[in-house]
Amino acid sequence: MNNYSIGKIAFSDQHSLTQIDHLLAQEGIQRDPNLDYLCAMFDEDFKIIATGACFGNTLRCLAVAKNHQGEGLINQIITHLINIQMERGHSHLFLYTKCESAKFFHDLGFWEIVQIPEQIVFMENKRKGFENYVERLKSAVEISPVSDNKKISALVMNCNPFTLGHQYLVEKAATENDLVHLFMVSEDSSLFPYEVRKKLIQAGIAHLPNVILHDSGSYIISQATFPSYFQKNDDAVIKSNIEIDLQIFARIAQALGIQRRYMGNEPFSHVTNLYNQVMQQKLPEYGIECVVVERKEKNGTAISASEVRQAIKDESWHQVKQLVPQTTFDFLISDEAAPIIKKIRQSDEVKHY
Repeated sequence: MNNYSIGKIAFSDQHSLTQIDHLLAQEGIQRDPNLDYLCAMFDEDFKIIATGACFGNTLRCLAVAKNHQGEGLINQIITHLINIQMERGHSHLFLYTKCESAKFFHDLGFWEIVQIPEQIVFMENKRKGFENYVERLKSAVEISPVSDNKKISALVMNCNPFTLGHQYLVEKAATENDLVHLFMVSEDSSLFPYEVRKKLIQAGIAHLPNVILHDSGSYIISQATFPSYFQKNDDAVIKSNIEIDLQIFARIAQALGIQRRYMGNEPFSHVTNLYNQVMQQKLPEYGIECVVVERKEKNGTAISASEVRQAIKDESWHQVKQLVPQTTFDFLISDEAAPIIKKIRQSDEVKHY
């Protein structure tokens, strides 16, 4: 057993970051811009010989110097990162790795969810984590055998907050299908907290009995599957995130009998527009129809949650009232919303990248 030390690396420590970047490059990896913890293992000369990082409930940027491979160093790095995650309250962990490294991580207690052949594998540390998630989705509705006269569709929404545009899209899907699965992005990375977004969606779709609301968990548009939704990234990274996310959605769709997925056209958000483009290309490959719906407009402009947040920031309550259902507006002018309103007003950027 070696006596190498492992320590946290500050993101301002340029000397260590340069060594880490060199180490990662030897493994064909670039340092992920979305990290909230970074560590390194040092040899006797205080040279970095192994590294690893975290973001949310994911492990990232794992590498060992070539002249130290086979010494079990990556096991020690992962053990260190898992301990950090446990201290943060994260017991369900995810990681990305190259396809040729998947067996190694399987031996460390991670199981494959999906992979992009010859590129990356997405894994989790719960043997039946994804299977159990799908079973919970199934238990939320009595699944009928899919037949020609049974139309089942899906939507995925963040609703930050729930607008008349969201409501219009859900109503259209509900009118055109027998059953609609509405997956709400449950990652708590938006200005409107998860519990508030969920409450506003429930109120806004209460009149639609054939719509079932699900949490997306860590499997649909989350910091694990799709961090680029929440953080700025280059398009190549965004597209690989999207492909992982859509592969997972396709497996969920197969389990629930979902034949089509609805989405609004996207004139504002770069990342959502890219998502829509890739979705229109990829989902038909899985036998899922893509239905693109023109956004509901107000005064000639497509309604968006970004516009609502901007109107709140500008204290333009007359405009807000025109963009959201009454249920959302009633919440926004309540005392309960005061901390959120304050946060929006103090935020430098309220538009979605």
